[in-house]
Amino acid sequence: MNKIAIIFFLFLAGCAGIPENVKPVDNFKLDKYLGQWYEIARLDYYFERGLSQVTANYSLRDDGSVRVLNRGYSEKEKKWKEAEGKALFVKSPDQGYLKVSFFGPFYSSYVVFELDRENYQHALVCGPNKSYLWILARSPKIKQELKDILIAKATTLGFDTSKLIFVHHQ
Repeated sequence: MNKIAIIFFLFLAGCAGIPENVKPVDNFKLDKYLGQWYEIARLDYYFERGLSQVTANYSLRDDGSVRVLNRGYSEKEKKWKEAEGKALFVKSPDQGYLKVSFFGPFYSSYVVFELDRENYQHALVCGPNKSYLWILARSPKIKQELKDILIAKATTLGFDTSKLIFVHHQ
C-alpha cells in the first residue's frame, strides 16, 4: 500500500470514529428513533451554514439501512435545501453508533450519546470529533430546563457549547 492510500484509509477510518469520552447509548431501538426530528441547536459546519427550520427524517430502506433526509431553509436564498443520505450501524443495531453517507462511499460517524430512552423525545448526537454536535427533539421547541441539561452534558464531555447555534423554527 502506498503512502497516499494509507493516509486516505486512516482519514476514512477516523471519520467513523467516536470522540474521546463519548459513549453511544446501549439498548438503542431504531424503530423508536425513526421519524422526524427537529434540530434545536448545532455546532456550525458548512453543510448547514445559514439554514433555519432544520429537520432530519429517518426511515427504513428496503435493504435494511436507514434513509436520512435532512432539510433546512436558506433565508439568504429564499429556498429549502435537502440532502439525502444512508446510515448503517457500525457495530450492532442495539447501539446508537451509526455511520452516515451523503456522498457515495464516504461515511462519517453519527453517534447518539444521550437519549430520552422511554419516549425518544430528545437526543444528543455527535460526529467523529467534538466539532460536530446536535441537540435534536421531536418538537421544534423544548423546555429551557431540558435544554440546559443537554448542554451541560455536552459541555462535561468536552464540546464547546458556547458556539452552539440555536435553530429558528416557525
